Amino acid sequence: MFYYLLKYVLLGPLLRLLFRPRIEGLEHVPASGPAIVAGNHLSFSDHFLMPAVLKRRITFLAKAEYFTGPGLKGRLIAAFFRSAGQIPVDRSGKEAGQAAIREGLGVLRKGELLGIYPEGTRSHDGRLYKGKVGVAVMALTAGVPVVPCAMIGTFEAQPPGRVVPRLHPVVIRFGKPLDFSRYAGLEHEKAVLRAVTDEIMYAILSLSEQEYVDQYAAVAKAEEAEKAERARTERRFPRMPLS
Repeated sequence: MFYYLLKYVLLGPLLRLLFRPRIEGLEHVPASGPAIVAGNHLSFSDHFLMPAVLKRRITFLAKAEYFTGPGLKGRLIAAFFRSAGQIPVDRSGKEAGQAAIREGLGVLRKGELLGIYPEGTRSHDGRLYKGKVGVAVMALTAGVPVVPCAMIGTFEAQPPGRVVPRLHPVVIRFGKPLDFSRYAGLEHEKAVLRAVTDEIMYAILSLSEQEYVDQYAAVAKAEEAEKAERARTERRFPRMPLS
């Protein structure tokens, strides 16, 4: 109930008024039945803008940190995400990934739309990163189509670290559903899962026209953080020249 209150009364109309997103390819999203909408992830705003323009309800697998924040602010954010029907996902370790897949399959078995960001986390620099194979596992296990989606302009509107979005043109572009029925029964084959995931990421890339990086976003973020830390250390403790 609260989901539709947000979508049609409280948040959806405000988002559409402020951002005036241009929607392309909405007809590619199935009007009924289970399907996965797989998109790039550039901004915190993505969680709200895509559901605001879809005609159907969509459930996202949201990171567990949104549900475990401290204090009053943390409790309010957790209550908001739960009321909006989002599912918390612990992203630490292989067992956590299996739990996320089980939750996603539960959504699909109910004949609903499942939203997922195959990169696993927001892009820190606006580029598109290598996809994780969980989306392929769910698509093949449930036997459902995957609709690629590109969010364009949301990184500029609300890059990482920015709390209040700035007004910036936004385009939400949906592609033709991808059918992977030819791989039925092969959801345990690593090579197949990689191939399906890469096909999904290529479809997103074709829609978004981002620069692609063949590396997991989490790894790239960690490397950037390590470089930044080394630079700070060198500024604080510069090396003395050899005499």
